[in-house]
Amino acid sequence: MLGGIPLFMLVIAMFIVSCTKDNPSQTTDLGVASCEGCHTNYAHLQKVYSPDTVILGGGCGGEAPHYEPYDRVFMGGDGYKEYKQSGHYEIGCVGCHNGTDKTDDKTKAHSGDFIRHPSMFADEKCGTCHEEISTHFVTSLHNGTGQKRKVAMRSGLGGAEDFDQLPAHQIEGYNNNCATCHGTCGNCHIVRPLAGGGGLARGHMFNKTPDMVNGCVVCHSSRGGHAFLGVAAGTEPDVHFSKMGFDCLSCHSGEEIHGDGEPVDQRYAYSKLPKCVDCHTGIATNNTYHSMHFDDFNCQVCHSQDYNNCGSCHVHGEGARIPSYLGFKIAVNPITGRNMGLMSTPISMPSRPIILPRHITSFSGPTEQKLPRENHATPIAISAMRTAYWSTGNYIFLMKIC
Repeated sequence: MLGGIPLFMLVIAMFIVSCTKDNPSQTTDLGVASCEGCHTNYAHLQKVYSPDTVILGGGCGGEAPHYEPYDRVFMGGDGYKEYKQSGHYEIGCVGCHNGTDKTDDKTKAHSGDFIRHPSMFADEKCGTCHEEISTHFVTSLHNGTGQKRKVAMRSGLGGAEDFDQLPAHQIEGYNNNCATCHGTCGNCHIVRPLAGGGGLARGHMFNKTPDMVNGCVVCHSSRGGHAFLGVAAGTEPDVHFSKMGFDCLSCHSGEEIHGDGEPVDQRYAYSKLPKCVDCHTGIATNNTYHSMHFDDFNCQVCHSQDYNNCGSCHVHGEGARIPSYLGFKIAVNPITGRNMGLMSTPISMPSRPIILPRHITSFSGPTEQKLPRENHATPIAISAMRTAYWSTGNYIFLMKIC
């Protein structure tokens, strides 16, 4: 731990900076009287930039790495060269961002209906070409459907569809916390998520396939950065990563991530979720353990290492009130009727009643019953078989990895 930032996040941040930061010495001969001319002239950007007035990023992931405002909007390096050869470049700057081109006046260029992040209006800006994806993404959990649902329900509303009825300060709280990860198309395909410092990831290149470390792990730091990469003391990288060279998209398809247009109450209700048996076929009776427990346990019960559990929520600017901790437990699966096993590996969510205390002003007991303190989880920290002992109480705690 260094200055409140976990060591593995510092390592990831250094990797991101060293691998993706475009060379600022590169400029073009376009002059500065155009969108492209300004944003490819690093020295000019340093002269006209506006300093940050608020802390960007943070939220659930804690403190975010800092990029200067001119670094976040500079188009250069190999990414910019690739972008110029792409179909998106042909659309032109104002085709997506609106505003005014062919001027060296920053205020005029960014005036009127200028849009800083066009994918916030995906139906209009992305849907023209990517209609099906844009339409389906409205109900995607990556778009925040799950978090919006919970925030709305804790205020006595029905769900995500009622999110816009919340008071302005609660919506602001969501945007300052949850939305640093749960965002738009651009957060995966063009810019770094705010949790990773924000700004152009590769000189405005549209990355069809998001990078695991620079994209997925920035937000999924606990599961991707912590468990899958084997960062925690006493753990090893997931065998799918260390032995097979898998990345996130080896299992998680674009169809799953984009959503299918059908609202769901939680992520395990998605129709496109990967399953272990998609690859590991014919294993229901291939050993004694499977014969006994294949229909009763989820695979992680026997094959997962210790995994991260939440101590409390990481509220913007303050961090976790109670640190996360490594643990392993088995409990009755809170999700029923989906053929997911009677017993599963839950993740502790002990702070649910006081989540986002500065922004959520009302809470009721019945709502808490709908949103229990233990969530079903599928840790991506797969290792060897475990040896278990049975304890008294509600959980079975496993002793060691064999």
